[in-house]
Amino acid sequence: MPHLVILYTPNIEAETDLSALCRSLADTMLAHRDEAGKAVFPPGGTRVLAFPAAHHAVSDGGAAGRAAGGSGDYAFVYLNLRMGAGRPPSVVQAVGEALLGVVKQHFEPLLAQRHIGITLQVDEGAPSFDGKYSNLHPLFNKTV
Repeated sequence: MPHLVILYTPNIEAETDLSALCRSLADTMLAHRDEAGKAVFPPGGTRVLAFPAAHHAVSDGGAAGRAAGGSGDYAFVYLNLRMGAGRPPSVVQAVGEALLGVVKQHFEPLLAQRHIGITLQVDEGAPSFDGKYSNLHPLFNKTV
């Protein structure tokens, strides 16, 4: 952990580079430092995954968008960052603001063309079960 999962309506897939967004978000997470200068997230555990919603309904189905002169083809992007508990609230707030800044910048051109709802939530806590199996962490824990 941390895992940032993005769910989005597939009607934006052809209009934006979601792989680039994932990379930018992961880079932002990996670059973030706490007040002591320590990395907030471990490189081996940081993941950003994006999935199109196979089925979706957004808002009023487009009526208000069409009435406002748009297509009524609404889009939605939901981002949920899950991370373990223990970070100070100021760090959680700073991470959330940094990630939202990346998302705003990424979608700015698309927001000028269509109606999009964007939500970012940060959830912090200990899972009831946390099973892990990976050979990624050793890549970053080697002594040189």
